[in-house]
Amino acid sequence: MSQINKEEWKQKIMEALTQVFDPEIPVDIVNLGLIYDLQISDEGDVYIKLGLTASGCPVVDDLVYTVEQVIKETVPAKKVDVDIDLETPWSPLRMTPEGREKFKKLYGYDIVEMWVQTYGLPAQEQKS
Repeated sequence: MSQINKEEWKQKIMEALTQVFDPEIPVDIVNLGLIYDLQISDEGDVYIKLGLTASGCPVVDDLVYTVEQVIKETVPAKKVDVDIDLETPWSPLRMTPEGREKFKKLYGYDIVEMWVQTYGLPAQEQKS
């Protein structure tokens, strides 16, 4: 088997996953910052760790299935392992600038600004 170009695979996977939308917020999982980790082994196994916008998400199985299918259709992965991270809470601070803009267009306000006003910045992100 030829050498796997992991960077190319990551790029293709991330691009394809912009077509997968969060069930709670109609913004894709990439721009919401829900992809916490993406690893590709030399053998062609793909591991992806996803966060959830809501911990009790009722459609988590559908989301896992959709992400698996999108990855399998995008790259010739031998195995796809989708892990849901219930430990790390999602916050709007994880969103990409594009995700923030999409959210603003949908709801008419900047969720990140509102979050920071309500909860403040996490200690590691505050400027001293």
